[in-house]
Amino acid sequence: MWAKTLASAAMYATFIVTFIGQVARVEGFSMTPTLDNQDRLVVNKLAYRWHKPAVGDIVMVASPNEPDKMLVKRVVAGPSDVVRSVAGRIYRNNQPLPDDFVATESRSFDDWGPQVVPQGYYFVMGDHRNNSLDSRSFGPVPEKYIAGKVQLRWWPLDHRRLF
Repeated sequence: MWAKTLASAAMYATFIVTFIGQVARVEGFSMTPTLDNQDRLVVNKLAYRWHKPAVGDIVMVASPNEPDKMLVKRVVAGPSDVVRSVAGRIYRNNQPLPDDFVATESRSFDDWGPQVVPQGYYFVMGDHRNNSLDSRSFGPVPEKYIAGKVQLRWWPLDHRRLF
């Protein structure tokens, strides 16, 4: 009886984590101050089955350099968008992106671009702009590398938040 119950629970858990959602942990400080090192998240893997990632979404994405390693980043540009930085301010299609969530001490002051994001790709960046491994170094990421949308920070409890 117990073996059957445990096997069923394992099957359901595997199904949920594979296709619906999963719990993830932030490793590092690249999304500070929005997310902190060791924050616990719920990632919705179904979010992009019916629509594409949107600029501003916080996503879990496979690292192009190490596909087994998952990163948490913010989408700043999508397919066919032109993205660039002027003195650290990010522009998408010549419009400045809202960046009030980027802390003063986290800002970068670099200039790069313009760069056209290829079809089927997304340009992602960390909110800690001067301490983030992101599309500025590894380039736009293929849509298939986006595992899901970060929906909830559930730990620490006093900082829980829906995204």
